[in-house]
Amino acid sequence: MQDLESGKISETNDKIKHHISRNLDGLNEQSRNYIKDIVILINKEIGINKIVSLLLFGSQQADIENTIISDCDLLFIFKNRVSGRHLKEIERYFLALEIKHNFKEPASKLTREILSVVQQSTGMFVSHFLTKQKFWEQAKFYKIFRVNRVFSALFAPRNIVLGNVIQNSTILFGEDLRNSIRHKIKISVREIFRSTVMNLFISFFALLIGPIKELNSIKYQLEAIKWSLKASNYYCYEDSEVLGKIIERFISFETPKQKAKANRFYSKFLELRKNPINDLKFMIFSPLRILRIHIKAIIFRKLIKRKVSQKSFFPKDQILDQRHFPLTY
Repeated sequence: MQDLESGKISETNDKIKHHISRNLDGLNEQSRNYIKDIVILINKEIGINKIVSLLLFGSQQADIENTIISDCDLLFIFKNRVSGRHLKEIERYFLALEIKHNFKEPASKLTREILSVVQQSTGMFVSHFLTKQKFWEQAKFYKIFRVNRVFSALFAPRNIVLGNVIQNSTILFGEDLRNSIRHKIKISVREIFRSTVMNLFISFFALLIGPIKELNSIKYQLEAIKWSLKASNYYCYEDSEVLGKIIERFISFETPKQKAKANRFYSKFLELRKNPINDLKFMIFSPLRILRIHIKAIIFRKLIKRKVSQKSFFPKDQILDQRHFPLTY
C-alpha cells in the first residue's frame, strides 16, 4: 500500500516537472537550466506537489531587457502547511545554484556581509523568493519577498512592486493567484516618495562601495535607476512596459533643452547594462537622475489629475486619455 502511494506521488511529481519544463520554451538556456535545477531541488527537499503557484517575473519576461546583470526572478508560493523552518533550510542551497548558473558571482565572506545590507533590505539581486499562500493573499510584502520588515515598512514602495509583479509575470505552474491581491493594491504619492528614498539609498550605497572593485558597485547603481524607472512608470501609467518604452516616456517629459542630456544619460545606462564597468562620471550623476525621474512622475500624475478634474468642461471627444496625456509646461 505504501509503495502504491509512493508511486502515485512520484508519478504526480513527474507530471508537474514536465508541465513546468514545457512552460520554459520561450526562455533563454541559462534561465531554463536554472529553473529546472531549482525544481529538482524543491522536489527532493519538500516535494514539488507542495507548490501552489510558481511565478517568473522581471527582466526574463522580455528578451530586450535580458542583459548580463539580469537575474531570474522566481516566486514560489507554497501551501500553508509547509513550515517556515523548512523553507529557510532549503534556501541555503539556492545560492549554490545561482552561482552555478551565473546569476551570482562567488564572493568572499566580507563581500557577502557588505552586500547583504542591500540584498536583505531590498531583495536586490536575489533570484528566488519563497513564501506561503496565506502571506500572498494577505499581501504581506516582507513575508512574500523575505526582506527586512522595518526597512520594508518605511521605505519599500510595496504596492508599486506588487503591481509590477502582477502585470509583468508568467505562471510557470499552479494556480493564478494574481487577481486575489489586485484589489489590495492602492497607489498613492507616499509610494513614490518611498521609491525615491529607497533608490537614493541604493545609489549612494553604490557610490560608497565604488572603490572596492570586487563589489561591482555599478550593478547596484544600474539597478537603482532601473527600479526608479519601473516604479515611476507604474505610478504614472499603472502598466509594466519594457525599459526602452519607459525611457522614451521619461525623455518626452523633459524640456527641449534637457532632452539631449537625458538621451545621453539613458544611452549610457543601456550600454552599461550590456557591458557593466565602473563609470565614475555616470555613477556621480545617477542620484540626481534618480531624483529627477521621481519628480517628473509626481508632476505628471498631478497634471493627469488636473486634466481629469477638468473633463466635465469638455465634450467627450475632446477628453484626452489619462494614460497617454503628454507632459507639458
